Amino acid sequence: MVSLKGIFPPLPTSFDERQELLPQKIRENIRSLSRFRLAGFLILGSNGELVMLSHDEKVRAYNAAREAIGSDKVMLAGTGAESTREAVLLAKEAAAAGADAVLVLNPCYYKGLMTTEALRAYYHEVADNSPVPVLIYNMPANTGIDMTAEQIITIASHGNIAGLKDSGGNIAKMGDIIRQAKPGFQVLAGSAGFLLPALSTGAVGGILALANIAPAECIAIADLFGRGDIEEARSLQHRMIPVNTAVTARWGVPALKHAMDRLGLYGGPSRSPIQPLKDDVAAQLMKLIYEQGIKKIDERL
Repeated sequence: MVSLKGIFPPLPTSFDERQELLPQKIRENIRSLSRFRLAGFLILGSNGELVMLSHDEKVRAYNAAREAIGSDKVMLAGTGAESTREAVLLAKEAAAAGADAVLVLNPCYYKGLMTTEALRAYYHEVADNSPVPVLIYNMPANTGIDMTAEQIITIASHGNIAGLKDSGGNIAKMGDIIRQAKPGFQVLAGSAGFLLPALSTGAVGGILALANIAPAECIAIADLFGRGDIEEARSLQHRMIPVNTAVTARWGVPALKHAMDRLGLYGGPSRSPIQPLKDDVAAQLMKLIYEQGIKKIDERL
């Protein structure tokens, strides 16, 4: 089973001004961020605009990422799909490209039919057929389904299901999952906004949008917690909350990409119908980022 301990940026997918895939920029961003002590990268998560890409583009993105991710870092690949058939196919494609594990978002279009049995069957069939370990992805803000602790524990019973990314932010539920799940089941915080509380309840790390623009700060929170410097960890966690909110729940992927452009990485446009940031919002965003001491990537090494 793959170790998920540490901090993973969910890398935004690079597009040009015509919204065409830019594999070279994906590789360049990975190489720039790999200078930090990150555990690895997630390719094609929610911040990677997974739902905006065709099947072939997803495969191209997996391959581009693996070319740049060193053997000392873990590659996670987002492979969730509405049909079990497509999710299985994507898991196989990601594994063939070199992914170490796949992150699988639950189906949600027919949410009224996504019973515990339907979700269990979906994840277990993917896990049966995936050449690499499977991670459950609970993202209620996007799917409209907040899987319960009982559902996740039931799904996690499969031998090829290694962990969970939980973006719901319910720390009590996260702790309940960690308490009851099988030995070795690894839980990752899905947002930097609750990284420290998640670590305190037993999470092994996080897949954090903020780690694309503040990798040193996200790593530091985990390091401080690991050393027992709770007050300092708490202070840094509090500083990062407003920045994290700005590039996630408040202004989303366009804000994250704009910040990357301004901080020495390639952000570029999002795919339509997602709109670029307005100038006044971009100014607010960067003011907030600079106020918290976040600098260009090259200035923090």
